[in-house]
Amino acid sequence: MRHAAHATRKGAGAVALTKSLFTTKHGAHSAESVYASKAADGNADVLGINPDLARRLNEVAPLTRRAIRESARAAQRKNTVLASASLAALVGTAATSMAFMKADDDTTMFPVADGAETTQTLDISRVAGTSASRSDVREALTADDADSQYLVDAANNAAAAGVQTPYAAQESTNVTGSWDLGETNAVKDTSKLTTAKAYNEKVAKLVDKDEAQLPAGFNPNHATGDTGNAYPWGQCTWWSYERRHQLGLSTGSYFGDARSWGASAQSLGYWVDNQARAVGDVLVFAPGQEGADGYYGHVAIVEAVNPDGSIRISESNAKGLGVISQREFTAEQAKAFTFIHY
Repeated sequence: MRHAAHATRKGAGAVALTKSLFTTKHGAHSAESVYASKAADGNADVLGINPDLARRLNEVAPLTRRAIRESARAAQRKNTVLASASLAALVGTAATSMAFMKADDDTTMFPVADGAETTQTLDISRVAGTSASRSDVREALTADDADSQYLVDAANNAAAAGVQTPYAAQESTNVTGSWDLGETNAVKDTSKLTTAKAYNEKVAKLVDKDEAQLPAGFNPNHATGDTGNAYPWGQCTWWSYERRHQLGLSTGSYFGDARSWGASAQSLGYWVDNQARAVGDVLVFAPGQEGADGYYGHVAIVEAVNPDGSIRISESNAKGLGVISQREFTAEQAKAFTFIHY
């Protein structure tokens, strides 16, 4: 007994068609393939669905294995083309750099085949001609050497081009002359030399003046014993110390009584003798000499040495305590006194 077919529900055909699109079928002429092809073409009327839905189904529909393989091959071809273009650009840049670095060299570098191990040796030779280079031979320089000529040539070339330089139109110059000290190295005028160096400027001048008469081994920088005026005010010793300082000369602070000044000064290195030489010398009277005290003696300062040998002195306490007075003595009288120098 045959039963009647069930009535098809409204809309059931659209659901079945949609399911069939996601079902894998073999054969290009199957109903499902035809409908999928039409859906891919956007034939929404044939499918009986909304056009927007048909477009979305086309976007999300799975690709066939053949389509996947073709997409992979296309991507590989695209990557190969990009890599080839990048390699060509890199090779071109390297070749350009090498061309600039060695534009005038006949030796050209070529890439070698893969796996080949080749070492290329460049032929480097010395610069020929007179150009500056590292030569195996070193020649002595002369006054008319290449450097001087180079400056002159360069300046002349600049002048020819309209540029003025200090070397233009000049010739190299030989320096002539000699350093002649004469037959010997002896100094002819020793009086112009400072033969003694003293810390005290005043002493240095006096020592230079008396250089020929200085005692052997005399030291112009001897100890002075000067620590300030320690002598009683108004006495001859007090004045002698004060006056020497006024003249820029040092004096021992503890020479003792006037009669012992010569020996005390000599023990410290002062020059002591019986000749007046310059202003500032200390004149020492022996006890009782020329009116000096019979026990203590007397001291004074030379104020002038006359051409005939006579002298003039200044002194204190000859006419009263603290009274400064002057006297003169002849050359014969002066020879009897003791004098302290420097």
